Amino acid sequence: MDGQVVEAVTLAGSMDANDFSIFSLFVRADWVVKCVVLILLLGSIWCWAIIFQKLLSLRRLNSRSSEFENIFWSGSALDDLYDRISVQSHDPMSATFVAAMREWRRAKASVSGMTTQVSLSERIDRVMQLTVKREMDRVERYMTFLATTGSTAPFIGLFGTVWGIMNSFQSIAISKNTSLAVVAPGIAEALFATALGLLAAIPAVIAYNKISRDIDRYVGRLESFAGEFSAILSRELEGKK
Repeated sequence: MDGQVVEAVTLAGSMDANDFSIFSLFVRADWVVKCVVLILLLGSIWCWAIIFQKLLSLRRLNSRSSEFENIFWSGSALDDLYDRISVQSHDPMSATFVAAMREWRRAKASVSGMTTQVSLSERIDRVMQLTVKREMDRVERYMTFLATTGSTAPFIGLFGTVWGIMNSFQSIAISKNTSLAVVAPGIAEALFATALGLLAAIPAVIAYNKISRDIDRYVGRLESFAGEFSAILSRELEGKK
């Protein structure tokens, strides 16, 4: 009877060892490997949340900027446009316009002489630059996490793999059995950490490059608008001489 129990337990253990599902690999793994897997899994989920948020946000910003540009270049009075959107600007481009117009309204009543005109023009340019920088800092928030995940996740996974393989070799030394049936489960658990590290890093790197390029394009769009608006205000100043 005892021999039958031992045989049943041995058979059950061998069945568990031959189970290479993701859940089984995680359950059998060492606690260090489990921590690595959890860190990579949480990092991957957070990366995907950032990716979707940034893609939707950039699409929305471009759409709102296009709407603002259509209104801006429609020929309507700048003061009327400012009065409409000064309370709440919905995108960096309209925020840049509001900041410049606010500085313009503060100073235009006291403009007199070429020196003051140049000073006002410089202040308006400075205000627009600061507004663009502040708004883009908000847009670029959490981008550092994507870059960090893309560069460090493979190494975190590799650490889990090395640790798991070390445990596998220790098990071989203790059991004095070098058969593939003994080695394979431990190595599979270890390599699972590397696979998860790559799974977290590859989308993060691709998304970071894509979103960074889109952000650069949007920054160029803002800078072009700021330059054109600055030229318009400069012509207004020259007309007041």
